[in-house]
Amino acid sequence: MALPKEPRQKMINLMYLVLTALLALNVSSEILNAFKVVDKSLETSNGNLASANKTLYTSLQGKLNDPMTAEKAKPWNDKALQAQKLSTEMDAYINNLKTELKKEADLKMVEGKEQFKEDDLEAATRLFGSGEGGKKKGPEFEQKLKDYRKAMLAIDPAILKEFEKTFPVDVEPIKGQDGKVKDFTNAYFHMTPTVAGLTLLSKFQNNVKNAENAVVTYCHNQVGAVKVVYDQFAALVGQSSNYVMPGEEVEITAGVGAYSAAAKPQITINGSGAALGPDGRASYKFQASGGGARSVPVNVTFTKPDGTKETKSFDVKYTVGTPGGAAVMLDKMNVFYIGVDNPVTIGSPTGWDKTNVTMSGGTISGSGSARTVRVSAIGKASINVVADKKTTSFEFRVKRIPDPVFKVGSGKVRMPSVEFKSQQFCRAELENFDFDLKFQIVSATVYFSGANFPNVAQLALTGNNLSALSSLIAKCGPGSVITFDNVKVQGPDGIRSIDGKSIALY
Repeated sequence: MALPKEPRQKMINLMYLVLTALLALNVSSEILNAFKVVDKSLETSNGNLASANKTLYTSLQGKLNDPMTAEKAKPWNDKALQAQKLSTEMDAYINNLKTELKKEADLKMVEGKEQFKEDDLEAATRLFGSGEGGKKKGPEFEQKLKDYRKAMLAIDPAILKEFEKTFPVDVEPIKGQDGKVKDFTNAYFHMTPTVAGLTLLSKFQNNVKNAENAVVTYCHNQVGAVKVVYDQFAALVGQSSNYVMPGEEVEITAGVGAYSAAAKPQITINGSGAALGPDGRASYKFQASGGGARSVPVNVTFTKPDGTKETKSFDVKYTVGTPGGAAVMLDKMNVFYIGVDNPVTIGSPTGWDKTNVTMSGGTISGSGSARTVRVSAIGKASINVVADKKTTSFEFRVKRIPDPVFKVGSGKVRMPSVEFKSQQFCRAELENFDFDLKFQIVSATVYFSGANFPNVAQLALTGNNLSALSSLIAKCGPGSVITFDNVKVQGPDGIRSIDGKSIALY
């Protein structure tokens, strides 16, 4: 369209074109926030790696001071310190690049806090670019990374052999969407918002920390594992039963256990993690239920003096007596569910050699007091116990497993758009149900409407993975509505349809 000849109208049209260009260059606050979240996560990871590396250096120094290991530790400690020096220098160089990038984006201190143009698309281009006005830090950074990799692998031939193909720092050519190979600077820093450039620099710092950890761990392993000193002791007492009848055998075990904070014991009792006391032991209190012989599984995982981990498993046994006559107690609740194992405990006053158990409306398996029931149809089922020639029947209801609830992320119907766009999976979750069951999403129809969708868009979902929706999820923003309909799930009793959900983004 030709420009009008009237000067005022020419100016209005030119201003419109400039505004359109500026809008095209604008970076949404959601994307900037996403980069901030990733950068914070990388910074936390870098801190954890630095702490882990410090532990390795301390352990190596201890081996160097130990006459038994000093001779073997000396050369590998020197190599580890060489890796530390190279990594510290590289980390400091990247930190300087971060400071320079912020300065390019008009860094200022306001009330003791840094402020700069986070969405500036030119700052990274100026600092790293080689074009007119560019400071050429991109090629320099690329060469620094290559030199770092070469120097770390050259510390020892064994290190080169171990990490030549898996070294965490590597500057590989990157292909763009058009399939053409981009150089390092254009691939990472050309027209990149300042906050994104800082996140990428944190990513390279993370690579360096990982590389240092891998090499130093290798050096450490050539000498031996971390030494664990057991400096705390406690008595250990176990019992085979806390309820016995006359003439029955009772077994009591006792011993002394040694503990150390460095052993880092992890203890589970009855399937749940248990907190450690000051002496390294864990306790578990509960009220007995059911009847007959019972046991509680205990697992203890700990670090041995040679640095390897070991797990010990125990069954703490006890018996719950039956007041009189036969009895059947459900371990979950007074109902059987279709498609799952329903554990029950059966008590008998006469001994199992004189007791017979049968069932109608389902099947029962197992022996002694511990049995498992399977049912397949809604209604009622009965367990019949014949003890001392007397029959006692116990009737139970049979129910279908309740429908799970469809959820994405927090499961709320209103969700920040940034949170929704970061989700990779959906799920079907059983709420307030005593059995530990999992449902898998089989299929669903997903509709996208509201903001950014002038017309309703539709995609099919197969499975829990949301990757098939990524093209439309990327377009979502505040005001968008995503509806999951016709949801089908696979459970232990087959495939069923459940209620879907609409999620409004803000």
